[in-house]
Amino acid sequence: MPDKSRPPHPEQAIHVAVLAFDGISPFHLSVPCMVFGEHHGSLSLPAFKLDVCLDHSGKERRGVRTNAGFDIHVRHGLANLARADMLVIPSWHDDLRPASPALLKAIQKAHQRGARIIGLCLGAFVLAQAGLLDGRSATTHWALSRAFSERYPQITLDPNVLYVDHGDVITSAGTAAGIDCCLHVLRTTYGADSAAHVARRLVVAPHRQGGQAQYIEQPLPVLATDTRLNKVLEWMLAHLAENQSLDQLAQMALMSRRSFTRHFQQQTGTTVGKWLLNQRLAQAQRQLETSKRAIDDIAIDSGFGSGLLLRRYFAREFAISPSAYRRNFQGNN
Repeated sequence: MPDKSRPPHPEQAIHVAVLAFDGISPFHLSVPCMVFGEHHGSLSLPAFKLDVCLDHSGKERRGVRTNAGFDIHVRHGLANLARADMLVIPSWHDDLRPASPALLKAIQKAHQRGARIIGLCLGAFVLAQAGLLDGRSATTHWALSRAFSERYPQITLDPNVLYVDHGDVITSAGTAAGIDCCLHVLRTTYGADSAAHVARRLVVAPHRQGGQAQYIEQPLPVLATDTRLNKVLEWMLAHLAENQSLDQLAQMALMSRRSFTRHFQQQTGTTVGKWLLNQRLAQAQRQLETSKRAIDDIAIDSGFGSGLLLRRYFAREFAISPSAYRRNFQGNN
């Protein structure tokens, strides 16, 4: 199997094959195509040769009907899929029908040859059917996590993460998590600068709470009309290094402590303490990914006060130390 820890030469073309099928969501299909199939300026990235492929299963080549009501002409078949360096199953049928034996054989052949196999969203079901996830962990869209566990009890499902990366096989959660997963592939293979560059061109976050034990922040958006709470949140973000007491924040919002905590949870979907911890961890992550600053200095700037507390919370939330997290995203340089 190829050594995926060593980035390919920038001039070496990486063959990426993306599976299309009748009823596919145009968004799901577009995610790997946008990340790996578009020219992203002068950045020194390897050339990606991207093919969209169809499981013809003996039928004549034809268009693919999307769930948006328009057709896509697909020129390539499963032969291209089996030859690819990276194979992406961007989703799957909502009824979770079995994949054809020909498709499963092509996926298994690519995997045996050393290709990286990626199952985005419901694509994890196809990878599971192909036997690539047996005895491993995986993730998929949360709405079908129970169906996945019932169908594949030999696979440990984690429905709370954005993606699970085993190196040769990767699965992601639903919808927009596919973007996170594809950017993760760029980041871990070609560096944080490459992923950040592509993310900026796509106008998305280069990294949303990732890592080997990531979690998903799911706060509800603050209502635009709630100007008092908006101003408090903006102040909290601008002063993460400072102590922030509930009484102080409630006074800023012109509310009682009890009303403020209740209102905060209604509008953000979480408690004041958890929201603040998540923002401080996110700031620490950004600095660990992009700077060589000492852990103690990052801890102070992020509001943890000491490297000891940062390490404790970081390990609790991500099951990894800040130093190891930095090495994952910056390498040993």
